[in-house]
Amino acid sequence: MEDGAETNWYSEANATFGDRLAAARDAAGMNQAELAKRLGVKVKTLRGWENDLAEPRANRLQMLAGLLNVSIVWLLTGEGDGVDAPVEPADPNSDSRDLLLEIRQLRTEAYNLAERLGHVEKRLRVLVTTPKVDQ
Repeated sequence: MEDGAETNWYSEANATFGDRLAAARDAAGMNQAELAKRLGVKVKTLRGWENDLAEPRANRLQMLAGLLNVSIVWLLTGEGDGVDAPVEPADPNSDSRDLLLEIRQLRTEAYNLAERLGHVEKRLRVLVTTPKVDQ
């Protein structure tokens, strides 16, 4: 996480406790039901934490940090050992624009080649249809 934007992705200014909890759970490869079962709480309780409607008590917070392999401080503030910022998907429009540009270029090249071919064909017809004069 060298980039400044990545470093602050889960900071208090950019993310809530619930955002960090959900991100850590996803990074650990668990769904809400699995994590709730491991914690010994109802899915509704975990969902409330992730939606920032409630907060876990200290003992559950410690369990969360351990199960999700993040620090308690990171869960609370976004500072310290946590998960990496999500990777932004490539802009599909950028790839589409590049392909459209290439298609236009190929179409232009094909048009130019067709024009040249037409001119060469005309010259050949003139040569074939013009009678030769013996000297």
